[in-house]
Amino acid sequence: MKNNGKIRSLSNTGLTCIATIGFLGYIPFAPGTIGSLCALALFLLIDLPLYTHFAVIITGALLGVYASSTAEKILKEKDSRKIIIDEFIGFYVSVFYLPKTLGFAVAAFLLFRFFDILKPLFISKLERTLSGGLGVMADDILAGVYTNIVLQIWLLVFKT
Repeated sequence: MKNNGKIRSLSNTGLTCIATIGFLGYIPFAPGTIGSLCALALFLLIDLPLYTHFAVIITGALLGVYASSTAEKILKEKDSRKIIIDEFIGFYVSVFYLPKTLGFAVAAFLLFRFFDILKPLFISKLERTLSGGLGVMADDILAGVYTNIVLQIWLLVFKT
């Protein structure tokens, strides 16, 4: 039994580490922006095939829900600012199936932060309605969807 307690504790620590993306969530200023910048940097540095990008979003969202739920309990804070896996995955949603250019990546970052911070168009309601890790992840995923829609429309209108 004692051994299981240690394993569970290690598991909880690992899940919290995932939710906070290691030490990044503990940076005292703008941790959500830091999480989004980390995603932006990885997006620009690593060329993922479309199906892998999709798998990162799905796996990250599912793992993020579980890790965020655990981290909320350990950190003793509902939707703690330290939990930034939601911003990371939300950014990856915002750039899904878009041209991989610096211009689109920066536009996605700025639009995503706009939607994530101001929470317009049902994002705020979604965050209030859902609880635990699902609530933590869902509002940022929706912010990413809105960002992606705006940029897809831009592509259609301006044929860039």
